[in-house]
Amino acid sequence: MIFEAFVVETGTTIMKLTEVIRRPITTEKTTVIREEGRTLVFQVATGANKIDIRRAVEQLFGSKVESVRTSLAHGKVKRQGKYSGRRSDWKKAYVKLREGEKLPEFLQGA
Repeated sequence: MIFEAFVVETGTTIMKLTEVIRRPITTEKTTVIREEGRTLVFQVATGANKIDIRRAVEQLFGSKVESVRTSLAHGKVKRQGKYSGRRSDWKKAYVKLREGEKLPEFLQGA
């Protein structure tokens, strides 16, 4: 079944590959990292581990991955007058592609 190729088991939960990688992060810092080397930066699911991220990038973009580094970004406390709330925590993944691999098409011109 084709759907099984797009499923990743993370511990006890099952996520689709498109749920593992939420969005690419394009800031000044990530643009410099991408131009200097072969590193892409993504916002990923907080429950995803490095193996899940590697599989998702390789299957979605067709590029071989050399290494994956992750970091947790803690949500900020925000106030609006006397009311305060908290943004949710999120996870960031630095994905380094192997030598000779090309960047995905949507990031080549950015």
